[in-house]
Amino acid sequence: MSDRQRLLVARLVLLGALAATLTACGGNHKPVASAVTAPGDDAWARVVPDGDCQCADGSEFNFWVRKANPKKVVFYLQDGGACFSAETCTPENDLYQPSVTEGPVGEGGIFAFADKRNPFADYSVVYVPYCTGDVHIGARTRKYAPGLTVHHNGYVNGTTALDHLAAAFPGATDIVVIGESAGSVAAPLYAGLAADRLPKARITVLADGSGAYPDVPAINRLIAAWRGRDTLPGWSDNAGQTAERVSVPGLFIQSGRHDPEIVFGRHDYAYDKEQQSKLSLIGVPEGDLLSRLDTNETQIQKAGVNLLTYTAPGTDHTALSDGTFYTEQVNGQRLVDWVTRLIERQPLHDVHCRKCRLG
Repeated sequence: MSDRQRLLVARLVLLGALAATLTACGGNHKPVASAVTAPGDDAWARVVPDGDCQCADGSEFNFWVRKANPKKVVFYLQDGGACFSAETCTPENDLYQPSVTEGPVGEGGIFAFADKRNPFADYSVVYVPYCTGDVHIGARTRKYAPGLTVHHNGYVNGTTALDHLAAAFPGATDIVVIGESAGSVAAPLYAGLAADRLPKARITVLADGSGAYPDVPAINRLIAAWRGRDTLPGWSDNAGQTAERVSVPGLFIQSGRHDPEIVFGRHDYAYDKEQQSKLSLIGVPEGDLLSRLDTNETQIQKAGVNLLTYTAPGTDHTALSDGTFYTEQVNGQRLVDWVTRLIERQPLHDVHCRKCRLG
């Protein structure tokens, strides 16, 4: 038996174990009949899963599906803030959305399917809204204060949407896991989970807006508080792993070691003001954000995982879901062209700004 065959067998065994052990929202996913549309966009169907899926405030969770090419699918993890204390989780704070307030209609960038420049124009999409304050990896309910209970249910919601993708597109050959901001933290994790569910598919990650979060106790403790050891996938590289050792760059490393065929890509701004603000809020000492980006990339690369990066100048946050996706250019390389080469597995080099501070 070849190494590739052994890997496929191991994934199928693991998938069976996942189906038997993971907390899920139930098998009856109910698509809402009246899909919504926007000018120039295809119809989206809203899917309401039953069972344990819910948002931070206990309200209904749903996700959205666009059916186009069944062989090529985007799994998209929406952006948003995070909540980890009575102060940050209070309803008066706008650090996160405690319920689903919107869908994908009206988004630009990669969602502008009528734009001929869009490399995802013919892709099917599973769009996962963000409403749990836990960067899509939580599986724990926490009481932060009297009358303030938060359902950090992102992992349960996300894996349910991923199960739907595997069932709706069983013949998918190309899956691109895309996350922006909070969604980009979890993107590499869900890539590994997608590989388990569809072991014959080619998996690519595109993470936008979280590359500067370092492997430090202050951040790792947050991940542990949201998730706990019991929600780590049963991958061999996780054996003996404690929740407190799971880090943002570590998610790339764990998924990359689990499946070396996954291709990882990252986009960030060198002095992203949102990331700097979140680091300060968490209590991570101030430092040069660009140095943090480069250090994290080095950590991932030294662990044997190839990470392709596009680092743009300035203080902006993300670019994939607006017009910047088509207009941004660094060192003569347009972002849209770089992403196209990434998902098509063409030869690709890192893009790194030379003059990274603007103004």
